[in-house]
Amino acid sequence: MDQPKISFVSLGCPKALVDSERIITQLRAEGYELSRNHAGADAVIVNTCGFLDSAKAESLAAIGGALKENGKVIVTGCLGAEPEEITQAYPAAQNPNLLAITGPQDYESVLKAVHQAIAAPHDPFVDLVPAQGVKLTPRHYAYLKISEGCHNSCSFCIIPKLRGDLVSRPAGEVLREAEKLVAAGVKELLVISQDTSAYGLDLRYATSPFQGRDVRAKFYDLAKELGQLGAWVRLHYVYPYPHVDEVIELMNEGLVLPYLDIPFQHSSTPVLKAMKRPGYHDKTLERIRKWREACPDLAIRSTFIVGFPGETEADFEHLLAFLDEAKLDRVGAFKYEPVKGADANDLGLAIVPDEVKESRYRRFMEKQQAISARILKNKIGKRLSVLIDETGPNGAKGRSKADAPEIDGNVYVTSRRPVRVGDIISVKIDRADAYDLYGTAV
Repeated sequence: MDQPKISFVSLGCPKALVDSERIITQLRAEGYELSRNHAGADAVIVNTCGFLDSAKAESLAAIGGALKENGKVIVTGCLGAEPEEITQAYPAAQNPNLLAITGPQDYESVLKAVHQAIAAPHDPFVDLVPAQGVKLTPRHYAYLKISEGCHNSCSFCIIPKLRGDLVSRPAGEVLREAEKLVAAGVKELLVISQDTSAYGLDLRYATSPFQGRDVRAKFYDLAKELGQLGAWVRLHYVYPYPHVDEVIELMNEGLVLPYLDIPFQHSSTPVLKAMKRPGYHDKTLERIRKWREACPDLAIRSTFIVGFPGETEADFEHLLAFLDEAKLDRVGAFKYEPVKGADANDLGLAIVPDEVKESRYRRFMEKQQAISARILKNKIGKRLSVLIDETGPNGAKGRSKADAPEIDGNVYVTSRRPVRVGDIISVKIDRADAYDLYGTAV
């Protein structure tokens, strides 16, 4: 008898990707196989994103495609927290095989729906899956989710409504997972959550055992322990709370990558207040200066929103000036999209026209492109450690310590000797463009 097959679609952010990995790991443990296409599967699971209207549209299209190609569909993820949007697009009377709709992190309901659609072939045994679980990332790096939910109340965001309040994992549990990943060959741990520097706040920083000692569920303690496992440790989604300063020292010591992913979102005080975000222009710039004094190799990545309701031309010019002063290494921007249920919809502020948003987005990216080009030009002649992501007949492609996968730049490497995916090699930088580096293995 053939093993039952499940096709899987994973949409959204790295946090949703970790949810997908957990579901797939359990399915594989129970003997289900994964199908490369919907048509050849016994059922399809669609892990959705529901943050922006564009993401909702993509998720609804994925559900529709699965219904058309297969028929038996289980929906989970953030859009599943608003089931009426799904049932409105795909009414139950016309889609009887839309088997279940669950919200994010509701793994048990997903598995229950799978079991009802097609029974598990046998009871789960641990040896059916690798110790580190099933990963959807390449073998040499993995996302490590340390908490669920969020306790912030940003006016443009509905993540707390979709994913709930902050729920941190015990430090020992996180470290044991990381230990298994490193033992399985992972060279880079990408630490993620909705607010990484708030880790452990809900647990009151309670300790839990790891390797015969107690470790606090606190951002600094966890980062220090992860840094001793022998892999690159990259910190994402770090809000600039005061205790972040302590982690900069770990970066300078080489325990954690000198990389901070901090979503500043804007620099203008009126806009930040409307966003319900902390941050003051002068204080932020001063902290960045001090971080770089403490760790000269620090690379800072951030994201910003242009065209937020009430944003004036003066606010936007303030943001451009902030970019000039902050000289952030990696920057992304989003044109503001209203999100159903977000507080920003009720602020009563002037809506920025789409054409103005587009113009500001273009000006923002042009400004940052010039800054990025200058920063990368200064790396010519230096030797950088590079983690290899891809190899080919004409060379290899990897990332420096300043570059996270898929969102930052790449280092294109020429080498006289063979290199393998997952190798960390020294590369002399020969040239640079606005986003990428080019060099020779040494």
